[in-house]
Amino acid sequence: MAYTIALAGKGGVGKTTIAGMLIKYMIKKGKSPILAVDADSNYNLNEVLGLEVTDTLGNAREDMKKGVVPSGMTKDIFISMRLEEAVIETGDYDLIVMGQPEGTGCYCAANTILINCLERLSDNYPYIVMDNEAGMEHISRLTTRNVDALIIVADASRRGLQAAFRIDKLAAELNIGVVKSYLILNQVKNSVSDEIMKMIEESGLTLVGIVPEDDALYYYDSDGKPTIELPEDNAAVKTAFGIFDKILN
Repeated sequence: MAYTIALAGKGGVGKTTIAGMLIKYMIKKGKSPILAVDADSNYNLNEVLGLEVTDTLGNAREDMKKGVVPSGMTKDIFISMRLEEAVIETGDYDLIVMGQPEGTGCYCAANTILINCLERLSDNYPYIVMDNEAGMEHISRLTTRNVDALIIVADASRRGLQAAFRIDKLAAELNIGVVKSYLILNQVKNSVSDEIMKMIEESGLTLVGIVPEDDALYYYDSDGKPTIELPEDNAAVKTAFGIFDKILN
């Protein structure tokens, strides 16, 4: 079974950027091939990785609803075919994107397809890195389950930490099979206050590291350059790599 790492956190904390750094780290360490999963309906992991998305599982779901299944083909075979078409292959890692249905409505169907997709693909990869949507819905919908490491990303604000603690608590209450949860503080401008450190200590959630705010990362992002291409001597990348050493070694 694949070693699975899932990332979670509230919006705007740099969760997807951390996911990209993790994939960069794992490739360097020879922990590949990797199945990278963008489980966010508002996907952008592909931009961090410098990949173009041509199809999503959400698109497959919409086509099936519209009756675009070829005559004589079952829905299961159709979804399997579209799943293979939606996988973006790169060599060291492949990417699959959940995407979203058209218009308004529930994302449950696309989410169910994603869960089934992971069950089919998990035996083909020794490692899975799943970048989840912001918030807690992915846990209550059981997208995030049976993971070896749940990396919860937060900024050094009270609200960011409270969201992180709630995610950790919900994962424990629902007993979704998380072996170990970790907290990463990201985009930290200066030192972390004693009050914030006390909150983390009292929460029981393991703080595994602090990634500093980084101008180069900001400019890569604002210029549309894939942040996975940041050099390894970049301060944020070096710090993140040191954190991943603690989690994966």
